[in-house]
Amino acid sequence: MGLLTGAVTGSWLAGDSGDDGARSAYTEAGDLWHSVPVDQLFPPTLLGKGAGPGGADRTWTRVAVAPDADCAGAFDRLLAKALDPVGCSRLLRATYTDATQNYVTTVGLLFTKADAAAMTALADRFEKQGLGRREDLMPLPYAAKDTVAAGFGAPQRASWTVSVLTDAPVVVYAVSGWADGRTVDEPEPAEEAVESGAASAPAQAGLGHEAKGLADRVERALRKNIGTPTEHPS
Repeated sequence: MGLLTGAVTGSWLAGDSGDDGARSAYTEAGDLWHSVPVDQLFPPTLLGKGAGPGGADRTWTRVAVAPDADCAGAFDRLLAKALDPVGCSRLLRATYTDATQNYVTTVGLLFTKADAAAMTALADRFEKQGLGRREDLMPLPYAAKDTVAAGFGAPQRASWTVSVLTDAPVVVYAVSGWADGRTVDEPEPAEEAVESGAASAPAQAGLGHEAKGLADRVERALRKNIGTPTEHPS
Protein backbone atom coordinates (compact mmCIF):
# COMPACT_ATOMS: atom_id res chain seq x y z
CA MET A 1 0.00 0.00 0.00
CA GLY A 2 1.64 3.22 -1.12
CA LEU A 3 1.31 6.91 -0.50
CA LEU A 4 -2.35 7.90 -0.43
CA THR A 5 -3.72 10.91 -2.25
CA GLY A 6 -6.16 13.36 -0.74
CA ALA A 7 -8.86 12.19 -3.14
CA VAL A 8 -9.44 9.03 -1.12
CA THR A 9 -9.66 10.74 2.26
CA GLY A 10 -13.44 10.68 2.36
CA SER A 11 -13.58 6.92 1.85
CA TRP A 12 -11.65 6.04 5.02
CA LEU A 13 -13.03 4.36 8.10
CA ALA A 14 -11.53 4.63 11.58
CA GLY A 15 -9.46 1.64 12.66
CA ASP A 16 -10.20 -0.60 15.62
CA SER A 17 -9.86 1.45 18.80
CA GLY A 18 -8.41 -1.48 20.73
CA ASP A 19 -5.58 -1.83 18.24
CA ASP A 20 -4.97 1.92 18.32
CA GLY A 21 -4.73 1.97 22.09
CA ALA A 22 -2.04 -0.71 22.07
CA ARG A 23 0.23 1.14 19.68
CA SER A 24 2.71 3.68 20.87
CA ALA A 25 2.89 7.10 19.25
CA TYR A 26 6.39 6.20 18.08
CA THR A 27 5.19 3.09 16.25
CA GLU A 28 2.21 4.94 14.83
CA ALA A 29 4.47 7.66 13.47
CA GLY A 30 6.43 5.07 11.53
CA ASP A 31 3.27 4.02 9.71
CA LEU A 32 2.14 7.49 8.67
CA TRP A 33 3.62 7.18 5.18
CA HIS A 34 0.80 4.82 4.21
CA SER A 35 -1.90 5.66 6.77
CA VAL A 36 -2.55 9.35 6.03
CA PRO A 37 -3.12 11.15 2.71
CA VAL A 38 -0.31 12.99 1.00
CA ASP A 39 -2.08 16.33 1.46
CA GLN A 40 -1.74 15.98 5.23
CA LEU A 41 1.99 15.25 5.08
CA PHE A 42 2.78 17.68 2.25
CA PRO A 43 -0.04 20.26 2.19
CA PRO A 44 -0.68 21.82 -1.25
CA THR A 45 -0.09 25.27 0.29
CA LEU A 46 2.01 26.11 3.33
CA LEU A 47 2.02 29.45 5.11
CA GLY A 48 5.17 30.66 6.80
CA LYS A 49 4.26 33.59 9.01
CA GLY A 50 7.52 35.34 9.87
CA ALA A 51 9.53 32.57 8.18
CA GLY A 52 11.39 34.77 5.70
CA PRO A 53 14.39 37.07 6.14
CA GLY A 54 13.67 39.86 8.59
CA GLY A 55 10.52 38.10 9.76
CA ALA A 56 8.79 38.41 6.39
CA ASP A 57 5.85 36.12 5.72
CA ARG A 58 6.17 33.29 3.22
CA THR A 59 3.69 31.28 1.16
CA TRP A 60 4.77 28.06 -0.54
CA THR A 61 2.93 26.04 -3.17
CA ARG A 62 3.56 22.37 -3.81
CA VAL A 63 4.52 21.73 -7.43
CA ALA A 64 5.35 18.02 -7.35
CA VAL A 65 5.15 14.91 -5.19
CA ALA A 66 7.54 12.04 -5.88
CA PRO A 67 6.17 8.50 -5.92
CA ASP A 68 6.83 6.90 -2.53
CA ALA A 69 9.89 4.69 -2.83
CA ASP A 70 12.74 3.01 -1.06
CA CYS A 71 16.01 4.88 -0.64
CA ALA A 72 17.98 3.29 -3.48
CA GLY A 73 19.77 6.11 -5.29
CA ALA A 74 17.89 8.77 -3.35
CA PHE A 75 20.94 10.13 -1.51
CA ASP A 76 24.55 10.80 -2.36
CA ARG A 77 26.85 8.01 -1.20
CA LEU A 78 28.16 9.65 1.98
CA LEU A 79 24.73 10.74 3.23
CA ALA A 80 23.35 7.28 2.48
CA LYS A 81 26.19 5.82 4.56
CA ALA A 82 25.50 8.23 7.44
CA LEU A 83 21.81 7.27 7.46
CA ASP A 84 22.40 3.54 7.00
CA PRO A 85 22.36 2.67 10.76
CA VAL A 86 18.63 3.51 10.97
CA GLY A 87 17.60 1.81 7.73
CA CYS A 88 14.97 2.92 5.24
CA SER A 89 11.35 1.84 5.38
CA ARG A 90 10.04 4.45 2.92
CA LEU A 91 11.03 7.82 1.48
CA LEU A 92 8.50 10.54 0.69
CA ARG A 93 9.44 13.76 -1.11
CA ALA A 94 7.69 16.87 -2.39
CA THR A 95 8.96 20.03 -4.04
CA TYR A 96 7.59 23.51 -3.35
CA THR A 97 8.06 26.96 -4.81
CA ASP A 98 7.62 30.36 -3.19
CA ALA A 99 5.00 32.94 -4.19
CA THR A 100 7.38 34.59 -6.68
CA GLN A 101 8.43 31.23 -8.18
CA ASN A 102 12.04 32.37 -7.88
CA TYR A 103 12.99 29.57 -5.48
CA VAL A 104 12.35 25.83 -5.26
CA THR A 105 12.71 23.54 -2.26
CA THR A 106 12.47 19.79 -1.91
CA VAL A 107 11.30 18.46 1.45
CA GLY A 108 11.84 14.81 2.36
CA LEU A 109 10.49 12.47 5.03
CA LEU A 110 12.67 9.40 5.49
CA PHE A 111 10.75 6.79 7.48
CA THR A 112 13.36 4.57 9.10
CA LYS A 113 13.34 1.03 10.50
CA ALA A 114 15.01 2.08 13.75
CA ASP A 115 13.83 2.04 17.34
CA ALA A 116 13.97 5.12 19.56
CA ALA A 117 17.43 4.28 20.90
CA ALA A 118 18.92 4.06 17.40
CA MET A 119 17.28 7.34 16.35
CA THR A 120 18.63 9.05 19.46
CA ALA A 121 22.12 7.71 18.72
CA LEU A 122 21.95 9.04 15.15
CA ALA A 123 20.64 12.42 16.30
CA ASP A 124 23.51 12.67 18.79
CA ARG A 125 26.02 11.82 16.08
CA PHE A 126 24.60 14.43 13.70
CA GLU A 127 24.72 17.04 16.46
CA LYS A 128 28.17 16.27 17.89
CA GLN A 129 29.89 15.76 14.53
CA GLY A 130 28.05 18.55 12.72
CA LEU A 131 26.93 16.16 9.99
CA GLY A 132 23.89 18.24 9.11
CA ARG A 133 26.15 21.14 8.13
CA ARG A 134 28.56 19.18 5.93
CA GLU A 135 28.30 20.04 2.24
CA ASP A 136 29.18 16.47 1.23
CA LEU A 137 26.14 15.26 3.19
CA MET A 138 23.67 17.58 1.47
CA PRO A 139 20.37 15.91 0.40
CA LEU A 140 19.40 15.61 -3.25
CA PRO A 141 16.45 17.57 -4.70
CA TYR A 142 13.44 16.16 -6.52
CA ALA A 143 13.03 17.76 -9.94
CA ALA A 144 9.76 17.21 -11.81
CA LYS A 145 9.28 17.73 -15.53
CA ASP A 146 7.00 20.53 -16.71
CA THR A 147 7.22 22.38 -13.39
CA VAL A 148 9.18 25.37 -12.14
CA ALA A 149 11.49 22.80 -10.50
CA ALA A 150 12.34 20.96 -13.72
CA GLY A 151 15.95 22.17 -13.63
CA PHE A 152 16.50 21.60 -9.90
CA GLY A 153 19.38 19.13 -9.85
CA ALA A 154 22.38 18.47 -7.63
CA PRO A 155 24.44 21.40 -9.01
CA GLN A 156 21.58 23.79 -8.17
CA ARG A 157 21.52 23.03 -4.44
CA ALA A 158 22.07 26.20 -2.41
CA SER A 159 21.00 25.58 1.20
CA TRP A 160 19.79 22.63 3.24
CA THR A 161 18.80 21.27 6.63
CA VAL A 162 18.60 17.74 8.06
CA SER A 163 16.72 16.94 11.28
CA VAL A 164 16.85 13.50 12.93
CA LEU A 165 13.77 13.10 15.11
CA THR A 166 14.02 11.12 18.34
CA ASP A 167 10.31 10.76 19.17
CA ALA A 168 9.46 9.30 15.75
CA PRO A 169 11.38 7.06 13.32
CA VAL A 170 11.69 9.88 10.79
CA VAL A 171 14.43 12.07 9.33
CA VAL A 172 13.13 15.38 7.97
CA TYR A 173 15.20 17.27 5.44
CA ALA A 174 14.93 20.11 2.95
CA VAL A 175 17.17 21.47 0.21
CA SER A 176 16.59 24.72 -1.67
CA GLY A 177 17.84 26.49 -4.79
CA TRP A 178 16.99 29.03 -7.46
CA ALA A 179 14.23 28.15 -9.91
CA ASP A 180 16.14 29.49 -12.92
CA GLY A 181 18.54 26.54 -12.85
CA ARG A 182 21.67 28.48 -11.89
CA THR A 183 24.46 26.41 -10.37
CA VAL A 184 25.76 27.15 -6.89
CA ASP A 185 29.49 27.10 -6.19
CA GLU A 186 29.26 27.61 -2.43
CA PRO A 187 26.10 26.21 -0.83
CA GLU A 188 25.52 27.04 2.82
CA PRO A 189 23.65 25.07 5.50
CA ALA A 190 20.38 26.72 6.50
CA GLU A 191 21.47 26.91 10.13
CA GLU A 192 24.22 29.33 9.08
CA ALA A 193 22.40 31.03 6.19
CA VAL A 194 19.59 32.29 8.44
CA GLU A 195 21.94 33.99 10.88
CA SER A 196 21.93 37.77 11.01
CA GLY A 197 24.78 39.13 8.91
CA ALA A 198 25.22 36.00 6.78
CA ALA A 199 26.66 37.27 3.51
CA SER A 200 26.70 34.26 1.17
CA ALA A 201 24.60 34.31 -2.00
CA PRO A 202 22.17 31.67 -0.63
CA ALA A 203 21.82 33.63 2.62
CA GLN A 204 21.24 36.94 0.86
CA ALA A 205 18.56 35.34 -1.32
CA GLY A 206 16.82 33.88 1.72
CA LEU A 207 17.35 30.28 0.61
CA GLY A 208 18.33 29.23 4.12
CA HIS A 209 14.96 30.53 5.29
CA GLU A 210 13.26 28.62 2.47
CA ALA A 211 14.82 25.30 3.50
CA LYS A 212 14.37 25.80 7.24
CA GLY A 213 10.86 27.23 6.98
CA LEU A 214 9.54 24.40 4.83
CA ALA A 215 11.26 21.66 6.84
CA ASP A 216 9.80 23.08 10.06
CA ARG A 217 6.28 23.22 8.66
CA VAL A 218 6.34 19.75 7.13
CA GLU A 219 7.61 18.43 10.47
CA ARG A 220 4.67 20.16 12.17
CA ALA A 221 2.27 18.58 9.67
CA LEU A 222 3.80 15.19 10.47
CA ARG A 223 3.39 15.70 14.21
CA LYS A 224 -0.25 16.75 13.83
CA ASN A 225 -0.96 13.23 12.57
CA ILE A 226 0.78 11.46 15.45
CA GLY A 227 -1.64 10.35 18.14
CA THR A 228 -4.73 10.58 15.92
CA PRO A 229 -6.80 7.45 15.20
CA THR A 230 -5.20 5.24 12.58
CA GLU A 231 -7.26 5.14 9.41
CA HIS A 232 -7.34 2.70 6.56
CA PRO A 233 -8.67 2.79 3.00
CA SER A 234 -12.07 1.16 2.77
